Amino acid sequence: MTEILRNWAGHFAFGAGRFHAPTNIADIQRIVHDARKIRVAGSRHSFNTLADTDGDLLSLRHLERRIDIDSAAHTVTIDGGVTYADLCPVLDAAGFALPNIASVPDFTIIGAAATATHGSGTGNRNLAAPVSAVELVTATGDIVTLRRGDSDFPGAVVNVGALGVVSALTLDLLPRFEVYQNIFLDLPFDSVIENFEAVMGAGYSVSLFTHWRDGLVKEAWVKSLASAAPPPTEFFGGHAATVPVSPVYGADPTGTTAQLGVPGPWFDRLPHGRIHVLPKIGAELQSEYFIALADAPAALRALDKIAPSFADLLIVSEIRTIAADDYWISMNQGRASVGIHFAFRHDWPAVSRVLPLIEAALAPFAPRPHWGKLFTMPATEVHARYPHLGDFTALAIRLDPAGKFRNAFLSEYVFVD
Repeated sequence: MTEILRNWAGHFAFGAGRFHAPTNIADIQRIVHDARKIRVAGSRHSFNTLADTDGDLLSLRHLERRIDIDSAAHTVTIDGGVTYADLCPVLDAAGFALPNIASVPDFTIIGAAATATHGSGTGNRNLAAPVSAVELVTATGDIVTLRRGDSDFPGAVVNVGALGVVSALTLDLLPRFEVYQNIFLDLPFDSVIENFEAVMGAGYSVSLFTHWRDGLVKEAWVKSLASAAPPPTEFFGGHAATVPVSPVYGADPTGTTAQLGVPGPWFDRLPHGRIHVLPKIGAELQSEYFIALADAPAALRALDKIAPSFADLLIVSEIRTIAADDYWISMNQGRASVGIHFAFRHDWPAVSRVLPLIEAALAPFAPRPHWGKLFTMPATEVHARYPHLGDFTALAIRLDPAGKFRNAFLSEYVFVD
């Protein structure tokens, strides 16, 4: 490579010796066939070494865009480089929608699905849920397609890049819909905990933002279908915002999606940020842990007890709910979940000291760390969280027996010897 390629946060450099930006499937097949080791980098929004390799690194963003809508089947087939920003306006114009999208639309859809990344909502599964078919370029350069109903399909969608290069996905679609969002401020922490499922179920999608200070949840972002009743002026002890706000309390709200109950298309309300507003380089380090929804009140109280150990390092923390799914290595596999997200200041030595404290507080609740974010849990604990991990690794070994797509991260946290 002619320049050092870094992840979005800029805190590590990829170790690849060569970088490829193929423009068609035949190029992908040739590159994969010839590579000793290879990984795919999407929007490079992973905060750990999940996408790293000492071999070849592949980007799919230069592929010719493929957005093939089947109006009769209510599906769309996309190429591996498509982002939500690319896809969603096209779907909306054609009268269709996805049930949920990433909170920042500029992420690749393949990357979001492969890591079980999620939107929010007690009735909404993660962003892999609409996938009905996965097209893979396997280690030999051959193309394999797995479809919903195939025995291996639950292992093929959330795949952390271990099975091959995902060259195309087919997604199920909904009719287009509109959403409005309202923000409520200064919710008493105790009120949120005592009414947690009611709070999180109060809209199509609900996100809580907190700094773990002052006994308050600073913001509740309630996103409701346009057909829903108008929101109350008081929300579990919090009051309605009267001007737009940022998820980072006190920051400039420019770039956030429209608030104050103004309805708009699904893709411009379900995310927190509008299309193309993500900075090119991040000033934060992110971690996220998933626990069972039923354990959320106790887990959040456990974190509140140790909050003084990490609050000064926080930019903001977000709390969201996600419905259960059956993908073998999804963080939400087999259980409705709560995702507890931390955006820390860009100080890895300090973050590395507080993560073990957070993980110890959450340990009684069997947390599953986000595959693409920072954590310090031992690999044995991560392995123990996934009852179908053996099924997944068997599928990966069958499709990639020489471990061409494996790297140090996967060898430690996914593959069980």
